[in-house]
Amino acid sequence: MQRLLSSYRAIPPDATVRLAKPTSNLFRARAKTTAKGLDVSGLTGVIAVDPEGRTADVAGMCTYEDLVAATLPYGLAPLVVPQLKTITLGGAVTGLGIESTSFRNGLPHESVLDMDILTGTGDVVTASRDQNTDLFRAFPNSYGTLGYSVRLKIELETVQPFVALRHLRFNSIEDLVAAMDGIVETRGYEGAPVDYLDGVVFSAEEAYLTLGFKTTTPGPVSDYTGQHIYYRSIQHTGDNGAQKHARLTVHDYLWRWDTDWFWCSRAFGVQNPSIRRWWPRRYRRSSFYWKLVALDQRFDIADRIEQRNGRPPRERVVQDVEVPIGRLAEFLHWFLDNVPIEPIWLCPLRLRDDAGADGGWPLYPLRPKHTYVNVGFWSSVPVGPSEGHTNTLIEHKVSELDGHKSLYSDSYYSREEFDDLYGGETYKIVKKAYDPDSRLLDLYAKAVQRR
Repeated sequence: MQRLLSSYRAIPPDATVRLAKPTSNLFRARAKTTAKGLDVSGLTGVIAVDPEGRTADVAGMCTYEDLVAATLPYGLAPLVVPQLKTITLGGAVTGLGIESTSFRNGLPHESVLDMDILTGTGDVVTASRDQNTDLFRAFPNSYGTLGYSVRLKIELETVQPFVALRHLRFNSIEDLVAAMDGIVETRGYEGAPVDYLDGVVFSAEEAYLTLGFKTTTPGPVSDYTGQHIYYRSIQHTGDNGAQKHARLTVHDYLWRWDTDWFWCSRAFGVQNPSIRRWWPRRYRRSSFYWKLVALDQRFDIADRIEQRNGRPPRERVVQDVEVPIGRLAEFLHWFLDNVPIEPIWLCPLRLRDDAGADGGWPLYPLRPKHTYVNVGFWSSVPVGPSEGHTNTLIEHKVSELDGHKSLYSDSYYSREEFDDLYGGETYKIVKKAYDPDSRLLDLYAKAVQRR
């Protein structure tokens, strides 16, 4: 903590306060600067796990990989474990995280009991549902523009040693949506409680829901950290509702998407069996692929290759959006008809029952007791007639369908559109209270203007 505060005081008053960290899970371009940032080197661990109370005190820069390693020996895990190992708890709370428990546990910030936040004034304040409530409620989706979490106390839930999987195939988007809606409403399938739920769309005629069931029953388990690729294991033939079964340890289930960064490792050739055989296992993880992406962004490698081959540059379309489940089929058909990206990830979510109390979460205002579906798509497309053409089309479509878009990647909203979607006047009031001298970036400047 002392290093953090000392580094804050060392930043010139006219300089923007930022984190001094070389890596990020954000896909937004960050402005280059030589100014020193906040020293967060002391904020990387798990402070304590309370197995009786099912809580954990965690430093803000602790990764979920380290957090899960500390909780699994107690048969516990965070209520929501985002898919990639190097996402930090503080990052998932000030940004947004989601996973296959979100249909029953909501988003990571909803399991926060209290947190200490370094604000723009250089003070560390405690925020909870009862203390500095305005900051507590506005912190999610503020992306470090209201302050940085130093410590968080979160709820945990019990897990079992294994997760039994059922991959259900659907030959129409409408049938998949109907099945997902029923599972979310009842939290069960064929009489059994469902603990985990997500899906993958390969085309309008081939889509899957994956249902996960906690179990103590031992048996053979799959391994997707080697030659076999998880998302390909989901696919099978059959009619609507046809099932394929599998089993993973709970550890491997939580990190099933990390080995191949969902399916994005194919961009680096890692899914080619000849290359995969020689690609070191320790480099089959999202954090390494991100380093390759950072190199590409720094030296424009992909665009130079396209140019050398006589092709135009490509527009990056790396986004997660939330769409009301009643509009999901419409969005997916529109997307499949207009954006040449596949597969597409689906993850249903509902805010927890008390989420609407005390004003909800104003910077990402999803409606309580309503089901949304996170739609994730991560690739590139040919450039259009204007900068960000395809991303802008997606933004307009999501807004038309009463959805929201996460802000970890490129955004093209006007100031008016942005304020309407992401807190508007509420954000300005909280910003003025906790960062009166604008030592931290404004959210619009950080999410949209710094491309």
